[in-house]
Amino acid sequence: MRIRYVLPCVTLAAGAFTAYAQQPAPKLTVLHATRLLDVTAGAVVTPGEILIEGNRIREAGTHVTHPAGAQRIDLGDTTLMPGLIDAHIHLFLHPGAEDLQTVEESVPQRVLGAAAAARADLLAGFTAERDMGTEGAGCADVAVRNAINRGEIPGPRLRVSCNAVDITGGHEDAIGYNPEQHVLSNADYADSAAEIVHVIREQRKGGADFTKIYETGRDRLDGDTFTTPYQYTFDELTTAVAEAHRTGSRVAVHATGEPGTGFAVQAGVASVDHAYSLSAATMQLMQQKQIYAVPTFAIVEYFAEHPGRGDGSRYRTQQAFHAAQFKRQMAAGVPFAVGSDVGPFPHGTQAREYELMVQYGMSPADTLRAGLLNGAKLLDWAEDLGQLKPGFYADVIAVPGNPLTDIKVLEKPSFVMKNGDVIRKD
Repeated sequence: MRIRYVLPCVTLAAGAFTAYAQQPAPKLTVLHATRLLDVTAGAVVTPGEILIEGNRIREAGTHVTHPAGAQRIDLGDTTLMPGLIDAHIHLFLHPGAEDLQTVEESVPQRVLGAAAAARADLLAGFTAERDMGTEGAGCADVAVRNAINRGEIPGPRLRVSCNAVDITGGHEDAIGYNPEQHVLSNADYADSAAEIVHVIREQRKGGADFTKIYETGRDRLDGDTFTTPYQYTFDELTTAVAEAHRTGSRVAVHATGEPGTGFAVQAGVASVDHAYSLSAATMQLMQQKQIYAVPTFAIVEYFAEHPGRGDGSRYRTQQAFHAAQFKRQMAAGVPFAVGSDVGPFPHGTQAREYELMVQYGMSPADTLRAGLLNGAKLLDWAEDLGQLKPGFYADVIAVPGNPLTDIKVLEKPSFVMKNGDVIRKD
């Protein structure tokens, strides 16, 4: 009896070993270009080469090993650099009346739109993104993320949050509609610490990577005085952060001004998104705790140029105020990540956010560090993305010119590789 049971196991093991031994060697690729960006140093080296084995970088620098049989791709007068990161996107939104999209469009329709948006972002060179809420589509972003990971549809690496979390009557609630119609909120309701914990657990069960909370709104700017009501207390946010940490997750907040931004930073959130107005104490604490501000300039510029009503002057005033505050935040040592809030403006055009951060006073080198190094940290991929280093994922783009002298070249990637696969080659 022993022989009868042991022999089949030995045979299976031998077969498995044979199959493993016959696996093809990982594909080897050498990329060559005139320049290569060293993000950490804020410098460009010439020429630039990368040796890729499978889906990881094996070597990067001015010259790399050229193994026999490796595919060589010469990208000419371009700069090789890591794939771009956008830390604040909305795959489930598109230009148009944002408040009506969840009313007029079904979730299946919005999923198809999200898949198209993911493809557009990837082709534009964005190989990793953080989706900051489906705006009423629940955890449908989990399905998009998983389909991308399985190779079923093209798109960036994603961190997703399902719906954002909001109070009744809060920033994303369906205000202004006939109450008898019971129009649903674009977020998940939570009106107490206990309800926040419940929602976070439901979203984690649904596959969320992190939690997004609406902490402030609606905003008001009178001259140089910015005000915005907070939605959750310091204690409630502390409970949310603790619950997220319990499962290895984090909390990001939509927070534009005090005291909500201060509550969020004291509670230990991962990022303060929008961050129009921060007190000196909040900025100091963000510097100490390395909590990222994510400015989202591009969305406000788009609204100023494409106002749903009025002439857009309100948005231009808001942008000027935010740009001045951004300079204060830089001077105070606040760390930044790059997030565009793309969705209400066309997907695939969000390199504009990098340009605006430079326009408003940050150097191109620091902007690229904010986008790529800090972005990778914020997305929990610091050891895998954001640099062209051995062991990192082969997420590589090529842009014309030098991004350290002309940040606008990020708009025109001629080559996109994700995970060692060529996605685009013009």
